[in-house]
Amino acid sequence: MPFPEVRPTPPGEPARRLVPPRSDDFRSPVHDPRVVARVGVLLGSAVVVLFLTGLVSHLSQHPVAWLPLPWGPTPSWGYRLTQGTHVAVGFACVPLLLAKLYAAYPRLFERPPVRGPLHAVERASVAVLVAATTFQIVTGVLNVFQVYPWRFSFVAVHYAASWVVVGSVVVHVGVKLPVIVAALRRPVGEDAPQPDAPEVQEGQDEDGATTRRGFLAAVAVTTLGVVALTVGQTVRPLAPVALLAPRDPRVGPQGLPVNKTARSAGVETAAADPAWRLRLDGPGGARELARADLLALAQATAVVPIACVEGWSATATWSGVRVRDLVQLVGGTDRDDVRVESLQEGGSYRESVLPAAWIASDDTLLALRLGGEDLDLDHGFPARVVAPNRPGVLQTKWVGRITVLSAAGAAGGAA
Repeated sequence: MPFPEVRPTPPGEPARRLVPPRSDDFRSPVHDPRVVARVGVLLGSAVVVLFLTGLVSHLSQHPVAWLPLPWGPTPSWGYRLTQGTHVAVGFACVPLLLAKLYAAYPRLFERPPVRGPLHAVERASVAVLVAATTFQIVTGVLNVFQVYPWRFSFVAVHYAASWVVVGSVVVHVGVKLPVIVAALRRPVGEDAPQPDAPEVQEGQDEDGATTRRGFLAAVAVTTLGVVALTVGQTVRPLAPVALLAPRDPRVGPQGLPVNKTARSAGVETAAADPAWRLRLDGPGGARELARADLLALAQATAVVPIACVEGWSATATWSGVRVRDLVQLVGGTDRDDVRVESLQEGGSYRESVLPAAWIASDDTLLALRLGGEDLDLDHGFPARVVAPNRPGVLQTKWVGRITVLSAAGAAGGAA
């Protein structure tokens, strides 16, 4: 234990001063630049994957007018892959971050604390990196479990903080690159001590190498184990062992999970009302269609996965009317964007915008049936949007209105 033991000062003797530990007081061979660098590479790679997949999710939900989406409705499983990867890698970061902090924390006790401008930049980047990464991982995991003990918008803050994490990683790697490269070039089993590592006592080299290897192996096994226990909410064969996942993709009405029920959305009465009508607005005027009218139109079937931002996904067979056929009824074309509005009276995702590329897709439906049965109320009865390669929050349920737009609007929906 590197911290000095505090004992009472005998009477008549001058008081002893408690001296804080220094970085070289930590003797564990795990506190080694070679270990720190290797865990850091894994954690840094995970941060890059999280940033890129998170960017895909954010732009899917909040497109930028001057940046056309570089993807479309194909492949239908695209968002399922990127968001499932995002959440799985986010869980993997929990053991990776803890391992990195444990291996590197003696550096907090360096003396002097700041040795110059470059060292000050390094220490500041570490502080920002640790704080921002911890914040992202903790809030991200809570979001997966739909626990929100805060008042801010998770989506907006999570997105903004991701840029802080990436920026601090770039600064940190830029400052520490020579040390990182040197550490990675030396095997963890090599006996000679590192120049800036604690001195290794004679006879401890072999044990130290074994400890370093064992630590890295334990980190790898723990990380893979955490992923295996969570990824089953997306990868169906692993569903039985997804003990840490909040969703089982096999459990829910009609064999499909739901995030928001009709009761929680406040639409139970409106959605079940026999007087419900779908309103269509477009260049050619307006129309109102009852559910029987929709069932009388040409029906189509699509096998499309529902993939939610919390990381769970499940493929299902949907049937209903192609959205482009409805658009054409009011003078629109498959080159028009379309706004879809829910019966919900509030909420961030009460409406969504379907870009023209999705309107042109054969698999973009106003779904009326799921798995050969009428939609369950919690799955969006009397009608919901189903579109390939889209976040679940944009697959708007309990649809009440569809409007043909002359230009793209803001995205939203209900999962």
